[in-house]
Amino acid sequence: MIEKAAQTESPFLTPCQEKLEVIDSIQDHIGDQLSLLSLPGKEKNWQPTDFLPDLSKDGWEKEVEELRESARGLPDETLVVLVGDMITEEALPNYSAAFNRFAGANDKTGVDDSPYAQWGRAWVAEENRHGDVLNKFLYLTGRVDMRAIERTIQHLIVNGFNLQHDGDPYKGFVYTSFQERATKISHSNVAKLCQKAGFKGLHRMCQIISGDEARHEEGYKRFMDKIFEVDPNNAVLSFAEMMRRTITMPAKTMLDDKDPNLFEHFEMVAQRAGVYTALDYADIIDYL
Repeated sequence: MIEKAAQTESPFLTPCQEKLEVIDSIQDHIGDQLSLLSLPGKEKNWQPTDFLPDLSKDGWEKEVEELRESARGLPDETLVVLVGDMITEEALPNYSAAFNRFAGANDKTGVDDSPYAQWGRAWVAEENRHGDVLNKFLYLTGRVDMRAIERTIQHLIVNGFNLQHDGDPYKGFVYTSFQERATKISHSNVAKLCQKAGFKGLHRMCQIISGDEARHEEGYKRFMDKIFEVDPNNAVLSFAEMMRRTITMPAKTMLDDKDPNLFEHFEMVAQRAGVYTALDYADIIDYL
């Protein structure tokens, strides 16, 4: 009886051999998606300093003052969402580690040349720019307590992140497909709030970040489309299991030294501002 129960539950505990074989068999398809990422050699790669005052040039003081003046017009609610988004993006080590636990798709040496490993490193390299540019921007505004923010980032990374995929690559790619769309929506809506506040530079910055997330979403969606094509039964079961568990938000373990419910309060502000809502969550499920 115990043995039978274990056999029944095993697909949700460890990826079966059939899934690993499928993951291996679609590597060429994964490689075809690498063009979606800003790989080395692409001249149009944007960098955080493209959106910030260049402190190595004469006259930087004026640029900084102009940025600070524009930032004074940002509503507190928008600033809170920007800080929350930045903290989430800065916990990138957690997400990189989670991706590397996708069985059959991980980077065993750190320099593997498999399509999965190349995608994972290039994806992380692009994501790294998001927290970097938002962090530097918020520092220059002078409107936030950067030391408190830095402590919160440290706590978030220390607390870790469990996307509840059990090492299963199917579930992992369901999660990344969902989460990249969610972050695309969030950054796009923040961009609209910045435009409404008259901050053109920040509006463009958030649009660019949202555009990155859109490309990442498209890549992960193509991964899952191929898995559904090759192994529809296991793909459906994996999708259903992830939806049953609900998608864990990446900053769920966000804490500071004062508010034990910091993430919940951030969620409330984001919901009230229309940045990311329960309706968005439901719409993403329908879309996928």
